[in-house]
Amino acid sequence: MPQTYQSITVNAPIERVWGQLSNFHDMSWAPHVVERCDAVGDKTGTEPGAQRVLNEAFHETLLEVDPVGHQLRYSIDDGPSPVSSADVRNYIGTIHLVADTINNTTLVEWASSWESANDEAESFCHGIYVALLKELAQQ
Repeated sequence: MPQTYQSITVNAPIERVWGQLSNFHDMSWAPHVVERCDAVGDKTGTEPGAQRVLNEAFHETLLEVDPVGHQLRYSIDDGPSPVSSADVRNYIGTIHLVADTINNTTLVEWASSWESANDEAESFCHGIYVALLKELAQQ
């Protein structure tokens, strides 16, 4: 099963970082990577089942929000190749935050896994997530 893992330490307390990431419909913290985030359906951005379309290409669904554990899980339901529904199945992404209370910083871990006959999605997704995490750290 292909997978990716990226992490970064953000120079901000966990509450601030969680405030930026916990609303699935708000990607304003990454304007150089996500130019457009359209909510789909009636669910709010903090409600499991919320759906969005990023950059008019990536169709995603929020699966779980855990404000106590500072974690969210989502699926990519369709998108451009190599993450299209024809290329991958069962794509699950997880964002998890860990507080460093001594330094008042936050470790952000972003992992994903999926089923695929090839490994093209691995480098594709890794590059996107690295760019997203860099944007987050600059906020």
